Amino acid sequence: MPESAHAPHLDAAVQDLYAAGVTAHRGAFTPQWADVMREDIETAFAEARGREGGAVGRGPHRYYVEIHPEQMRGFVELVDHPWVRGVCEAVLGVDYRIVELGFDVPLAGAVNQPWHRDFPMPDATRHRRRLTSLAFNLTAVDTRDDMGPFEIAPGTQWDDDARFGHAMFPPRDTYPRYAGLAERKYPRRGDISARSALTIHRGTANHSPDSRPVLVLGVDAPGAGNDAQHDMAVTRAYWASLPGSVRAHLHCPVVEELTPIVQKHTIEGLVMGDA
Repeated sequence: MPESAHAPHLDAAVQDLYAAGVTAHRGAFTPQWADVMREDIETAFAEARGREGGAVGRGPHRYYVEIHPEQMRGFVELVDHPWVRGVCEAVLGVDYRIVELGFDVPLAGAVNQPWHRDFPMPDATRHRRRLTSLAFNLTAVDTRDDMGPFEIAPGTQWDDDARFGHAMFPPRDTYPRYAGLAERKYPRRGDISARSALTIHRGTANHSPDSRPVLVLGVDAPGAGNDAQHDMAVTRAYWASLPGSVRAHLHCPVVEELTPIVQKHTIEGLVMGDA
């Protein structure tokens, strides 16, 4: 384990991830930094919704869009943030890989999602209780209760039930348990959270007139395989501008010109709302 992983706040983050499946660093960035992030999200969202395959539905009035690093002005500051680097190294190892950059946008009228995890449990988690991927989330707004806050059921990253639909969706008769465990999250601009995407969670109904955009950064341990679900790329000029500390973890194509991403990271079955 690298020396940086022994810092007390990183030890606590790792303990949180293995016990609860989620942790956070409040005020990692300024609200103004998050406002620039929101401008980039809104630009990319408008472009993606204007073409076929640019945005994928995650339920009524709820969308996911994957983007290239160059579409986010603060990408390097995010992935090179000491807390992000430290958590990745401590949980995933020093050779971790950045595999996903995108965002979720629950619009006004979004409904409760079914309880779910983002992909099936890998064997390393099932048999060795090892987390092989992390999802970092950064809100673009100060979250209010009427905006459909994210709900997560702590400790459920280890749930292993053969009845899960598509190995991701708990059966409905278990919903009361997840509702009883659930914690609503109210992040503010500048906060970073990290979670195991296996921890059972859902987006809740957005009763406000406002959208609630959230950036998603996906990171894998070597061999985890989630990169196969994503299509990020960088141009040669951008690659040359990146610090070595970022290039070391960014295993993606280097191209002459970026091609808009056609979304393929769908969560099968995640289409209807539930109470």
